[in-house]
Amino acid sequence: MGVADAATLWQVAYRRILDAAACAIERRGRFLIVLAGGSTPRAIYRMLRAADTDWSHWQVYFGDERCLPADNAERNSRMATDAWLNHVPIPQHEVHTIPAELGASMAALAYAETLRGVGDFDLVLLGLGEDGHTASLFPDRDWGVAASAPDALAVFDAPKPPPQRVSLSAARLSRARVVLFLVDGESKRDVVARWRMGADIPARAIRPETGVDVLTESILFPAGVI
Repeated sequence: MGVADAATLWQVAYRRILDAAACAIERRGRFLIVLAGGSTPRAIYRMLRAADTDWSHWQVYFGDERCLPADNAERNSRMATDAWLNHVPIPQHEVHTIPAELGASMAALAYAETLRGVGDFDLVLLGLGEDGHTASLFPDRDWGVAASAPDALAVFDAPKPPPQRVSLSAARLSRARVVLFLVDGESKRDVVARWRMGADIPARAIRPETGVDVLTESILFPAGVI
């Protein structure tokens, strides 16, 4: 779905998140959301501070994390906490951050244990890099596509700093009722076009049963599922 500008993208994404939450809480009594990092979702997270929802039923997970100290400003969890999570009454024990300060190997094992027994996510938010990466799944790396892949992967050679990261695997991210990619900026036009043409990029490895929804800003593609 293409929208006119970033402000519209934020508003549409905000509404999609709250609609998914309302549906999940009504049907299953809880809402399992996976958050994206990077700059694109920050404004959306700030909007969610004022949302009318029952926060006691939210369970928050993260798609990836940089292996930096827990209070580092470059951490995805720190961004989401400052922009949103510290301002709403989600139970603290239901915000499941990736302990990436432990290093990639230990953090991936710990987060896989956190996810043990957790069912399908209700909503997964993802971004898209100009190289086609999503979460911390980069080109020419292991994306964890196989059904036997661990839920969380240790990343040691990310092409963007820091090199050590933790990412949910493509297989785990695909276990979701809704996957919503948030893509802003003209710089993403080429990679979205390649994706639609079938290029083997990491984003293409995310394959939930219902397909993925792509919300784009200033990129005029027909609405629909890739």
